[in-house]
Amino acid sequence: MRIVGVLLAAGRGTRFGGGKLGAALPQAAHGVPAGTPVGVASARHLRAALDEVVAVVRPGDCGLAGGLAAAGARIVPCAQADDGMGSSLACGVAAVRDADGWLVALGDMPWIAPATVAALAAALRAGSEIVAPVYRGQRGHPVGFAARYAAALASLHGDEGARAVLREHRDAIHLVAVDDPGVLGDVDRQEDLLRAP
Repeated sequence: MRIVGVLLAAGRGTRFGGGKLGAALPQAAHGVPAGTPVGVASARHLRAALDEVVAVVRPGDCGLAGGLAAAGARIVPCAQADDGMGSSLACGVAAVRDADGWLVALGDMPWIAPATVAALAAALRAGSEIVAPVYRGQRGHPVGFAARYAAALASLHGDEGARAVLREHRDAIHLVAVDDPGVLGDVDRQEDLLRAP
């Protein structure tokens, strides 16, 4: 069963001051050394657990695209990146529409353990339609979708991401308990880099 990782890496990072996916991790995370760019660490953790990863980037973001490609991701430039996360997600899913499922990860979450990614992929392969990790009662990322949601995901737009799909199909969500605080930790501001979960 072909489960593809979709890494959303097309944001501007305005709250961070720009370029946050290129910011260096201050300490190692799950085998990725300190100094690795945030986005590259996120891609490497996905790629460690999945055979195939696509990374959605802004057109012309060559530095980030080069780092993500070196981490094993196939690069998908998204001309509609300025429209928001939903548009980026639609670009990513459309690029691998024939997959059996997708694990959607955010480029600014560099602390998710590969074992968590593997557990979510396993849940999709076992028949779950939508999967998400839960750590100490809080739902986190990445979120996985079975192939039946292809049309809904590929038609997303704006900045809401997949929230509308999750709301509409809340009864289909299978929560996977993980011992991984990284599923909750993202980098929005510079100080977040120093608060590794």
